[in-house]
Amino acid sequence: ISSARDALDFIMKSVEKAGYKPGDDIMLALDCASTEYFRDGAYVMEGEGKSLNPDENVAYLNALASDYPVFSIEDGCSEDDWEGWKALTAELGDKVQLVGDDLFVTNPERLARGIEERAGNSLLVKVNQIGTLSQTLGAVDMAHRAGFTTVMSHRSGETEDATIADLAVATNCGQIKTGSLSRSDRLAKYNQLIRIEEILDEAAVYAGRSILN
Repeated sequence: ISSARDALDFIMKSVEKAGYKPGDDIMLALDCASTEYFRDGAYVMEGEGKSLNPDENVAYLNALASDYPVFSIEDGCSEDDWEGWKALTAELGDKVQLVGDDLFVTNPERLARGIEERAGNSLLVKVNQIGTLSQTLGAVDMAHRAGFTTVMSHRSGETEDATIADLAVATNCGQIKTGSLSRSDRLAKYNQLIRIEEILDEAAVYAGRSILN
């Protein structure tokens, strides 16, 4: 695998081989972590032999979103490339969820700037990133009032504590990012979501595509 497209093609073949239909049964969410390869004003993709300016990076992501069933892109631009984020949102914001992790760091001040400047349309929520539960709840509320989606997220070094599963439901995030179905720290969150679903019974509804509306 020598490029992002090679990886995505491999995933598409795997989805089909498993008996599912890409775009109907399975959608893709990308976490670019682009701050990690943003250098001196350019997005340097050494593995693909590319160095893209911010406008070219937007075009690159737009092409991926057009050619594959991508519904969400996290950190598509670097954390301090506000102009790039605004351009990406103008280009893709009406059809793709554009999640700010490094951009917002669950910080109400950075989120307020993103809302004002129309940079991104979704907040990744990490409780221990901002440091307090009250600040986290404030950021989620601010995001929802601005029409942003929210994604509750784990972080590296997780334990089997399942609090974020409860918070994802309590704050009406509708989405959770907590890794694959492996390792006890991840399974603990999914098991808690199953328990919550059992308690809610018929009141628990799978949002599916409607989460983006």
